[in-house]
Amino acid sequence: MLLATFLLAIRSIRRNLLRSFLTILGIVIGVSAVITMVTLGNGATMAVQNQISSLGSNLLMVRPGQRQGFGGGGGGAPSFKEADAEFIASQIGGIESVAPEGRTNTTVIANGRNWATSITGSNNNWFKTSNWKLATGRLFEDTEVQAGSAVCVIGETVRRELFDNRSALGEQLRIKQFSCVVIGILASKGQAAMGNDQDDVVVVPLHTLQRRVTGNQRVATLLVSMKEGSDSTGLKSSLTQLLRERRKLAQGDDDNFNILDTKQLADTLSGTTKVMTTLLGAVAAVSLLVGGIGIMNIMLVSVTERTREIGLRLAIGALEREVLLQFLIEAVVLAALGGVIGIVLATGASIILAKLMEVPYLFNPTINLMSFIFSAGIGVLFGYFPARRAAQLDPIEALRHE
Repeated sequence: MLLATFLLAIRSIRRNLLRSFLTILGIVIGVSAVITMVTLGNGATMAVQNQISSLGSNLLMVRPGQRQGFGGGGGGAPSFKEADAEFIASQIGGIESVAPEGRTNTTVIANGRNWATSITGSNNNWFKTSNWKLATGRLFEDTEVQAGSAVCVIGETVRRELFDNRSALGEQLRIKQFSCVVIGILASKGQAAMGNDQDDVVVVPLHTLQRRVTGNQRVATLLVSMKEGSDSTGLKSSLTQLLRERRKLAQGDDDNFNILDTKQLADTLSGTTKVMTTLLGAVAAVSLLVGGIGIMNIMLVSVTERTREIGLRLAIGALEREVLLQFLIEAVVLAALGGVIGIVLATGASIILAKLMEVPYLFNPTINLMSFIFSAGIGVLFGYFPARRAAQLDPIEALRHE
């Protein structure tokens, strides 16, 4: 009986293909919108986490001034010194390495071309704390770091803009009034979480930057890499206390430096994108309810059109539950079919949009399955009333219907 009822429902849907398609259009749009929004949101969350982790794992960024963030300035607070980095590494446990970082922007010249870029001065700990890998070449030697030698390691963007497809190893790169030898090329990292190009960088020894470029001993940032499993809260507290002593701050004085934990930053940004994903998914889900109302409306019209057919079936012995089941199956099949089409469209749209937005495509079987079940459930919910109305028709009155 169930199979016969199912075949009757399918036959009825096939008789009005265009109307059936228009009926499920709301379900198709709703399912595809929900899946696409959630998929892109998850991809954006993953992209943010990857970009933050590219700054360095378990990294604390210490900067002068009270203003936190990547664009925060010192605000008149005294800068750090190279000795601060050495003192932190020797006095606080749970630290993997500490790197002093000086930074400035200037134009570099090589191969008859010039390029405005960022010049970073530090030591070999900088590559470890910032999670940089070498594509080719080598890092600084200890003697080069101490002497402030004219050597440099460049990012992929600088190599491409100044040397095209040629290897830049051994080439001369002019920075202001001196030339340095390119000894290494960094592996590409791509865009950072704040939108800047991480590969647009030239790294020189800190003493080289201080003596030949900036002309001062200031250190803008201390990069502190924690050991795996370290308690970041306790370590930050110890680091704060140590720096207050080093900077001779009285008990009532405010900190004239700030500590940014990249892991907390990643969690905050990921939480924000997840909230936005949930919100957009909920808004898109409203169209599923609109699609369900459309199914109920069309099913009521179908009951009215087929009143004589229903009356004839009831008159020759069909049970009410058989009529109810027939119309209910029609509604569920329509809604489920809309769900399947929506999943297919959402998959294609998600792949294309993820590529355009440059975020990873993450297939989520849970949201796809939930969307399908929800769409079928809408068919049951909004199809029951028309089906019940059809099943309760009086056979005599139905046969008289024109």
